[in-house]
Amino acid sequence: MALIALAADKGAPGVTTAAVALGAVWPRPVLVAECDLAGGDLVYRLPGEEGMLNPARGLLSLAATARKGLRPEQIGPHTQRLSGGLDVLVGVGNAEQAQGLTWLWSPLGRSFAIIPGIDVIADCGRLGAATPIVDLLREADMVVLLTHASLEHVAHLRERIAALAADLPKQRAQIGVVVVADPRGYRGSISEVERVIAQAKLPATVLGGLAFDPKGAAMLRGQWGGRLDKSLLIRSARELAGRMLARPVLEQHQSAAPFPTVTSTPVQPERAR
Repeated sequence: MALIALAADKGAPGVTTAAVALGAVWPRPVLVAECDLAGGDLVYRLPGEEGMLNPARGLLSLAATARKGLRPEQIGPHTQRLSGGLDVLVGVGNAEQAQGLTWLWSPLGRSFAIIPGIDVIADCGRLGAATPIVDLLREADMVVLLTHASLEHVAHLRERIAALAADLPKQRAQIGVVVVADPRGYRGSISEVERVIAQAKLPATVLGGLAFDPKGAAMLRGQWGGRLDKSLLIRSARELAGRMLARPVLEQHQSAAPFPTVTSTPVQPERAR
């Protein structure tokens, strides 16, 4: 249905935590795809439904079968399911592996964007100058940048929005901003970033915030006991997911068609309901 690409700039907050938290509460069928050029770490963070995730099954195995072209139905057999029910596509293990996949990002983005019946949240990690991942970003329905409200982070954010606006097709992708904020100044931090973007007349929209919640992030990784669904991280992720899906660019992507190569409709992790 829709492709949402999550990314950040230099020193910005954890994109992987945000992607998994959103995937855990996403109200439509969803696949979280690890597309970080620096290497992913889902296999070290989260348990699979049948034990440890297999690092060899994911982007690397998909790339090996897609040399002559990539179709959406080829993606399903290379996904894995986390304990609790969230489907993921495991990324490369390191930057060296990513260097051999520069050809993959554009066709992968096109396929992600048209998988029937499933939204894709792509964890694109930290962006840099002339990054090959921009080929995937060009295919996204929404590119979401994560930031803190500090002067340093907002300065990097302004530069990144301007660079992306020049790189992305104007008729397709929208740029959204999510503020990772301390709960003690949550609304104020979001408002401050909104003010900066409005004053600078940047082509981006502040979608909302995610609570900076280390304990909730640890629970998401299974490293801390407690009710994950009551954590500030998950509560803010649920609110953010609703705001994102209310945007016209995502709201229009509604389909009851299942992903033909997944054995059952993806469900959300039970702890985050």
